[in-house]
Amino acid sequence: MKPKTNSDVMKLVKEKKVRYIRLWFTDVLGFLKGFTITVNELPRALGDGMGFDGSSIEGFARIEESDMIARPDISTFKILPWESKEQPVARMFCDIYTPGGRPFPGDPRYILKKNLGRAKKMGYTYYVGPELEYFYFNNPKNAIILDKGGYFDLTPLDLAQSVRNETVNALEDLGIIVEYSHHEVASSQHEIDLRYSEALSMADNVMTYRLVAKEIAQAKGLHASFMPKPVYGINGSGMHTHQSLFKGSANAFFDKKEKYHLSKIAKHFIAGLLKHSPEIASVTNQWVNSYKRLVPGYEAPVYICWAQMNRSALIRVPMYKPGKEKATRMEYRSPDPACNPYLAFSVMLAAGLEGMEKKYSLPDPANDNIYHMSEEQRERAKIKSLPEDLLEAIKLTEKSELVKKTLGEELFNFFIRNKKMEWDEYKAQVTQYEIDKYLPIL
Repeated sequence: MKPKTNSDVMKLVKEKKVRYIRLWFTDVLGFLKGFTITVNELPRALGDGMGFDGSSIEGFARIEESDMIARPDISTFKILPWESKEQPVARMFCDIYTPGGRPFPGDPRYILKKNLGRAKKMGYTYYVGPELEYFYFNNPKNAIILDKGGYFDLTPLDLAQSVRNETVNALEDLGIIVEYSHHEVASSQHEIDLRYSEALSMADNVMTYRLVAKEIAQAKGLHASFMPKPVYGINGSGMHTHQSLFKGSANAFFDKKEKYHLSKIAKHFIAGLLKHSPEIASVTNQWVNSYKRLVPGYEAPVYICWAQMNRSALIRVPMYKPGKEKATRMEYRSPDPACNPYLAFSVMLAAGLEGMEKKYSLPDPANDNIYHMSEEQRERAKIKSLPEDLLEAIKLTEKSELVKKTLGEELFNFFIRNKKMEWDEYKAQVTQYEIDKYLPIL
């Protein structure tokens, strides 16, 4: 059970004989940050929060205004299962505040809370269920595949499979419910699917998942990578994100009388995501490497349309099963597992809510395999594409009032600057491809 009061936390610490507590948060780019306190400092952390220097954290503060306060969210208290049993270590996610007591506008967790608050005022709770794909390699210095397995393949005495199983065990020890785990389409690629939950707890779970996968793999002499496209010529890794809105205990996306059993709210929400997908792409797919995955083929969803059975579409709506009204949802297929989940969930929600508020019309579904359509056929069907690279994506985001409003001006401006710097650094590189192709002939 989740602790509800500071006294509950102190009681758990005493019962479990916890020695250290890690206070976690993320920077703007989605990297997990944190520091460790002893159990003796826990009362102060729970009362006033713990001060730290934010000037070296990406997107946080300038030197002259660097003081930050980390305040633990007691509902996230968990014992880390891979740490020493003799001296147990716990963790809590933190919200970041200024010394004056205001939520820090550069804190991604605060940004998601703010957007969830907007949905709550409209009467809705936003649920997400991401499917994170990743690869196992020998070490972080190469991308040598470890197996020749494919989708759902079972390989006896496979080290990667046993590591994946240990990862699932650790996630469940942390209270994170796992629905499926399996080998994915590409060689050495795996997937663990988390049971859907409210978006804030899921963003915390995604951050935890990525760390757990890496910790367990490292302990077994492997490297788990969430890089979107680590190996040329095979499928990259996505984070297909199932989404729904609930009003109380009822799924607001379901309507028995409507076509496809999608309510008007669901149709407007999907239409909003389709319309705004190009301008939010730099958030859901935030790295230069993200766009090496978003190319036609390899099951990558680059075409802006929706369908039920068609996995080449950007948005897929799973078929309705009688008696499963609560499972009505849409699956947004472009995000990758290296994004900042707090910001990605924020912009996806904002795009959907915009569609609801402005009553966007949902186009007809695309039932053909879009990969096999010619450019002329796609134009006739009015099917556009996601940005081709990070530069195109960031230019669209820079002009987006929706993203600016969603992220807040301070975080938005930092994000744009950082992504432009990443592109400038990338475009100046001389790659091995260029050496191999041009050096002998030019």
